[in-house]
Amino acid sequence: MTTAMASASAIDKNLDTACASVASEIARTDGKSSLLLAFNGAVLAGLASVADKDLPPVTKAFGALAILALGAAAVLLLLVVRPRLGGNDKASFPYWARLDEDEIRDCMDGDTRAACIRVLSNLAVGKFTHLRHAVDLSLAALVLLALAAAGVAL
Repeated sequence: MTTAMASASAIDKNLDTACASVASEIARTDGKSSLLLAFNGAVLAGLASVADKDLPPVTKAFGALAILALGAAAVLLLLVVRPRLGGNDKASFPYWARLDEDEIRDCMDGDTRAACIRVLSNLAVGKFTHLRHAVDLSLAALVLLALAAAGVAL
């Protein structure tokens, strides 16, 4: 086996592994986002149950800030799971859906795995960025709720 053939084989294997890895990361973000959406929804529902109670002003203020943080986190989480169907990247199904069979065959003439890795990686980075910010906002909301609870105890 020549070095060039071994190198091509290694590149093929690495491209396949990278495609599978990035697709797996995207699936992880969707799962995590779903769990966080459920958590934030439950906390918001719990807050709604005390909305009509006579609470100290400091508790109401921290509670309102917590609701805003949870709402913003929910928006970010919805953006994570929102389908991305635009783009003209020539390496994803939304582009291929606009082509006829012959145009699809023409697109598949070369190795498209590197382009798919680029497209999927950009998608994954965007999803993880939204997810990270949503987690930060959810944590901030929990701190605000702790402060609101402390306001009740005073």
